[in-house]
Amino acid sequence: MNSSAHPVEPSPQRPLPFWVRMVATGFFSGYIPWASGTFGSLVGLLLWLIPGVHTPEVLFPLLAAGFFLGVYTSGEVAAREGHALSRSAAVAKRLFQGESPAHADPSIVVIDEIVGMWIALFGFAPEVYTCAFAFIAFRAFDILKPEPARSSEALPGGWGIMLDDVFASLYANIATRAAFILYSALMGLRGGA
Repeated sequence: MNSSAHPVEPSPQRPLPFWVRMVATGFFSGYIPWASGTFGSLVGLLLWLIPGVHTPEVLFPLLAAGFFLGVYTSGEVAAREGHALSRSAAVAKRLFQGESPAHADPSIVVIDEIVGMWIALFGFAPEVYTCAFAFIAFRAFDILKPEPARSSEALPGGWGIMLDDVFASLYANIATRAAFILYSALMGLRGGA
């Protein structure tokens, strides 16, 4: 849907509760004026690195809670802020994604990147190479938005905001696994030579 046909404007409403804005903006990291999605992803990585968080029994409930809190809070902030983008986000969207999404997804909302990093890292141990590869892969897939990530943005409210990052993070998780399987296979061939 072309943004010129249906512009996404902010709607004047009551002030948002502090906790809603804090969650949606990733402890306010979304207010960093450039590359807010990257900083939101970094917040997600740092939270994942807290001892014990990476274990499935801790991470899975966090993912579920983070996703549904993200749907609610990102939808609330998007309804309030409209499709306000930072300059870097506007450039990335123009270069890699073409037309604007049908629903608001302001740059300050980064809970989707936080949850996305948790999914990208799900099932991995906290090692430098794993963290670095998953981080870069997630940022790449989040910017490029291969299907069904791109079409999921059309879902209303926080659903579209969260689900495109869920798909991007699943791709990143798979890519990270594939990279390490390939690396292990190549090292095995090299060791056997």
